[in-house]
Amino acid sequence: MSRLLSTVLAALCCCVTPAMAQDYESIGKGRLLTNDLIGDGHDRWRSGSYVVSRVYGKKDWQGARPQAFGDLLEMRIRGEIIQPAKLTSVDPDDRRYAAAWTLGLHSHFEAYGADVSLGGDLVLTGNNTGLPALQSIIHKGLGVDEASDSVLDAQIGDKLHVAASGEVAQPFRFGNRHLIRPFAEARAGEETLVRVGVDYMFGTYGTQELLLRDVSSGQLYLGTDSGESGTTFVLGADIARVFESIYLPDEDAVELTDTRSRVRAGMHWQQGNAGFFYGLTYLGKEFETQEEEQLIGSLRINWEF
Repeated sequence: MSRLLSTVLAALCCCVTPAMAQDYESIGKGRLLTNDLIGDGHDRWRSGSYVVSRVYGKKDWQGARPQAFGDLLEMRIRGEIIQPAKLTSVDPDDRRYAAAWTLGLHSHFEAYGADVSLGGDLVLTGNNTGLPALQSIIHKGLGVDEASDSVLDAQIGDKLHVAASGEVAQPFRFGNRHLIRPFAEARAGEETLVRVGVDYMFGTYGTQELLLRDVSSGQLYLGTDSGESGTTFVLGADIARVFESIYLPDEDAVELTDTRSRVRAGMHWQQGNAGFFYGLTYLGKEFETQEEEQLIGSLRINWEF
């Protein structure tokens, strides 16, 4: 990990941790791995990401968000690699390589019966993230193409960005097994967009937990665990109006699409101390010369000893 990233992490932790130690307790954690290889089997575009969330609250989780902003906080760290379809040479019609670490703090609360999430992130991009080197090690071990010097030289450069995001979702529950959540989202910073969509969960597990949304896939992962067992299926779809993206800058010949669509399906399963989530997400084209749409997979394996 680069010196710059280490400095950013240390600074944020110094600011946040003392306050949490006094007023908050850890009430949950969530994580999700998303990768193109466990989707359509390729290694391109939205290639891979991993998110880890730690949830802190002033009270234990009781199946509902608190009504006050700041009473339930999520600390989130996320790494992502976005890349062209070919890593061996630069294609002027393809997107540039990009690596990013994101460190964020988000509040989740209830307002007028709606689930609300508001927060901010620090987004560090470029070779200083250390992610290109990590990917090179993994690809070398797997015997697949590594990013060439020309591809890495053209990547999105080293820079620290500030971002903000918010989501409002209206849950409609039908008994204990069915949950429909239409939502609206706005993001500004590394990518500026507005999005509307809906998720449908049906089953016996997870519908009463804190639901967190993965940035790239839109899949819902769980930030709390009340110890219940069961199986739940998830369906979702959304569409976004995209205004700008640091990963597809205006000065590039590659032009981002005005709209961006996603359709997803997944399954949560939990039995005692063991559980998993697997989901697939169809991603519409993100830039005009993108050859085709993309299918990415998301995975979480839980095994508590």
